[in-house]
Amino acid sequence: MKTVLGMRMAGNIILAINTAALFMHILIVLNILPYDFVWGGSLKSQEDLIIFETISLLVQTVFILIVAVKLGYFLKGRFKKTVNVGLWTMFGIMVLNSAGNAASNSDLEKLLMTPLTVLLALLVLRLAIEKESEKTNG
Repeated sequence: MKTVLGMRMAGNIILAINTAALFMHILIVLNILPYDFVWGGSLKSQEDLIIFETISLLVQTVFILIVAVKLGYFLKGRFKKTVNVGLWTMFGIMVLNSAGNAASNSDLEKLLMTPLTVLLALLVLRLAIEKESEKTNG
């Protein structure tokens, strides 16, 4: 997998997708986008929306920070073990999220988000397997 896609490219794709998702969740909280296609179509009230979308915003932000640190955009060379644990955690979450999206009541979530979370899982796996000494080669 390392020869197919470099670490920096994988990380930048993750950052782009997660930044777009972060903005999508902001638009949902602001009621600019409807919320019926997220969280498996299970949100039933404005209170549910606020709670679950706050979780989404926090998780997206943490994911973006972990990937940015791994790529050396800031805190270069620091928190290596924490970042790697974070990446493996992200991978697990993306795998579970893919399964959840596939079982969603929302066709949009099922057809669009399932392949996207599978792609993210593979990209995060690419970052997680990267050794720090090989970082400059990616």
